[in-house]
Amino acid sequence: MAHNAFYAQSGGVTAVINASACAVIETCRRHPDRIGKVYAGHNGIIGALTEDLIDVNRESDEAIAALRHTPGGAFGSCRYKLKDIETHRTQYERLIEVFRAHDIRYFFYNGGGDSADTCLKVSQLSEKLGYPLTAIHVPKTVDNDLPITDNSPGFGSVAKYIAPSTLEASLDIASMCATSTKVFVLEVMGRHAGWIAASGALAGNGVDEPPHLVIFPEVAFNREAVMARVDDVVKTCGYCVIVVSEGARYEDGTFLADSGNTDAFGHRQLGGVAPTLAGMVKQDLGYKYHWAVADYLQRAARHLASKTDVEQAYAVGEKAVELALEGKNSMMPAIKRLSNTPYAWTIEPAPLAEVANREKFMPREYIREDGFGITEACRQYLSPLIQGEDFPPFENGLPKVAKLALHRVERKLPDFTI
Repeated sequence: MAHNAFYAQSGGVTAVINASACAVIETCRRHPDRIGKVYAGHNGIIGALTEDLIDVNRESDEAIAALRHTPGGAFGSCRYKLKDIETHRTQYERLIEVFRAHDIRYFFYNGGGDSADTCLKVSQLSEKLGYPLTAIHVPKTVDNDLPITDNSPGFGSVAKYIAPSTLEASLDIASMCATSTKVFVLEVMGRHAGWIAASGALAGNGVDEPPHLVIFPEVAFNREAVMARVDDVVKTCGYCVIVVSEGARYEDGTFLADSGNTDAFGHRQLGGVAPTLAGMVKQDLGYKYHWAVADYLQRAARHLASKTDVEQAYAVGEKAVELALEGKNSMMPAIKRLSNTPYAWTIEPAPLAEVANREKFMPREYIREDGFGITEACRQYLSPLIQGEDFPPFENGLPKVAKLALHRVERKLPDFTI
């Protein structure tokens, strides 16, 4: 007998999260004897709690296929963390209530570490309540900080955006440095892990090639040492290019750009490390500077997505459904690297208990001894992840994106306040 499936997106979206959505939906459609309808949660898990469900079966095959080359979150994402089961049991019971009302037996949650935790908790409660639900986490995060998996879908495309951006901006600064800007600072995402900042280092290959400094969260920020390095580079090369992670912090753990606020997941709100650092350059060294913040541009740039990343994002979505149909529960399809040259990988299941609420940081052997760049081992790790182009179709000079109808499913339960 066929039962229905639920799919939702969580946290910050990526250039390829919809490729995973495409894979989940297309794979479900290939098994009509096992999976009936696919419902998507509008705005992530909130859609399940409020019974705001989208009937994906009413979308055409063409529209679903177009998700593969569409950035953003097609069904809406959210930053909403389910609290612990003991004190907020009613939320989890509500989820099971909604799933029972719509005969949902498969739960696919597409997100990062917090989403893995939610997926694990939903699985645990369904078991306690005796409701047969198979919960699979579909990995995604631009931060590349999920454990077990070799890399996280979404990261490769951000890296492919940041590396060329660093290269191109460096050529601009080099052209003008004799009479104008001496220092350029590019701020990239990465709250606790410096993977995205590291990808900027792919733009050059040597201490005197830009970026001249990469500032990681994993290396305590020392203003005196950083300014001395900037000054030396400007005097040697004529200009200095810096890639800095938004999570750059001092020895005591304080962020350079802590706004004092937190988001819905309890994470410190960061912003403005580039102008903060540029201000230090001006104050300490007097050099003219420019700075930029890649912000949403880096994670939305589907027009320059990594082909490797697109393929992996689709593969984990496809494998998620296959694991569910095999009866595997509380699992995440993880990417396993088989070799660097030639680059080869496969997908293997990883227990959610080993993924939830854990982060993967840059290993010290990936960071240059002086703390301002990457090692050859890091370059060999990063390089395959940005390989290949997977351009979307264009129309009138702009990328064509999926346009979904987003038909709502009729509600069967009373309203629920989150």
